[in-house]
Amino acid sequence: MSKTLGIGVIGCGNISAAYMRLAPMFTGIEMRACADLNAEAAHARATEFGLRADTIDGLLASDDIDIVVNLTIPAAHFKVSKQILEAGKHVYSEKPFVLSREEGQELARIAAEKGLRVGSAPDTFLGGAHQLARHLVDAKAVGTITSGTCFVQSPGMEMWHPNPDFFFQPGGGPILDLGPYYLSNLIQLLGPVKRVCAMSSSAQDYRTITSQPRSGEKIKVETPTTIHAVMQFHSGAQITYCASWDVWQHGHSNMELYGTLGTLHVPDPNFFGGEIRMTEKGSFTNGTPAWDHPFGKANDGERANYRAAGLADMAQAIQSGRGHRCSLEFALHVVDVMTSILASGETGQFVEIETACDRPAALGIEEARALLA
Repeated sequence: MSKTLGIGVIGCGNISAAYMRLAPMFTGIEMRACADLNAEAAHARATEFGLRADTIDGLLASDDIDIVVNLTIPAAHFKVSKQILEAGKHVYSEKPFVLSREEGQELARIAAEKGLRVGSAPDTFLGGAHQLARHLVDAKAVGTITSGTCFVQSPGMEMWHPNPDFFFQPGGGPILDLGPYYLSNLIQLLGPVKRVCAMSSSAQDYRTITSQPRSGEKIKVETPTTIHAVMQFHSGAQITYCASWDVWQHGHSNMELYGTLGTLHVPDPNFFGGEIRMTEKGSFTNGTPAWDHPFGKANDGERANYRAAGLADMAQAIQSGRGHRCSLEFALHVVDVMTSILASGETGQFVEIETACDRPAALGIEEARALLA
């Protein structure tokens, strides 16, 4: 019988509740402890989910913790993940994995030296909808994908997040915050990106918080909030990607892939489920193709929500010796593409992508079932 790997969490903010609530759905992992620079936050989460509250140093020294989930703010991801690796623990990071290619390569070096695994969110591309899209792309149901569009646009985070400052600082913005969902899905569908070009801007110098408890406070905008990019993939596909927090309303689909035999409409990759629609030439087929994938089924109200699937897959991969799907190489390529888009937006020049990665293995129906407890 495979060993159950102990999970510790560093960073007890908003997103930690989702990991702690959903992790028990999966086999091979057990949430055991949490820590935060704010001891009160750690104690509150520990009480809520029946965990052990610990200090960061105490958690990293604990014999019952095998993998540490890094849920700190993006600017701290590299420092904390490095600290976890140096303590001899595997690390699974919330997105974005790091904020530069060089940071990712340094973590890769340490992990290789110590024989440790590094994984990173997002794992939404493992959802039933996106694995159906993968199945259809691999089967060439719409032919060869030649182009496509992605749109993720909204008014911004200051209307709902209690502490939205980091969204508008370097390391935030719609590319680094939302881009991991879209780019991870595109790369698992189409393979690695070859080069990018982009234009970027910000509609406002300051944003006014309207959420509680800080309603009325102003935040200085220090990173672009509208980015229009074009990505050329090694496969030959070229995808237009528009990300903005300066848009009140729009009518664009989240993701459309255009093939030589038809079009594939893919739902929001921020989520695990949704409707896949497909055309043959110009005519829609009969709705969503049949696909009984467990990670497409509603389990969180009316929504499919399988956050921690990537963590469970990594734990299973550690036990069996296979590669894990939300891998360092995959996450690093996503970061390289995102930071290259931002660099192109500043310079107006094409940027060649220096990293590459294999497409993660598809997560079929039986493989997904094997991850569930």
